[in-house]
Amino acid sequence: VGFPGSFQEAGVIQCAYNLNFPLHAVPGSSAQWPEPWSAFSVSSPAVLLETAEARPGAVVVRLYEAHGSTVVAWLRTSLPVQEAMLCDLLERPLAGHSLSLEQRGIRLSFTPFHVLSLLLVLRR
Repeated sequence: VGFPGSFQEAGVIQCAYNLNFPLHAVPGSSAQWPEPWSAFSVSSPAVLLETAEARPGAVVVRLYEAHGSTVVAWLRTSLPVQEAMLCDLLERPLAGHSLSLEQRGIRLSFTPFHVLSLLLVLRR
């Protein structure tokens, strides 16, 4: 089965994620969430948020560039982030790699197929 244009334009990666990791509905009342809510969003379709794992007082987030491009993306979150820093792949903070928290979110630069891990320290 083919798709129109490039795999990037056709959204093949997002469709594959939707197929392999479908949303699971959980019973609840609309009073719990009066408006649609998402903890994270990424400004570029080339960058995928692969995982977000809670830690005591923090969240580790792993993202990667999936289109083979060089891109700047903004990671936005509704969580109360106090500090953001780059981590190695073992999720240990890298000294001197703090990221600034801006109104638009956290600015991230990716090269083709680059993986970034971030430690987001939350306000208490």
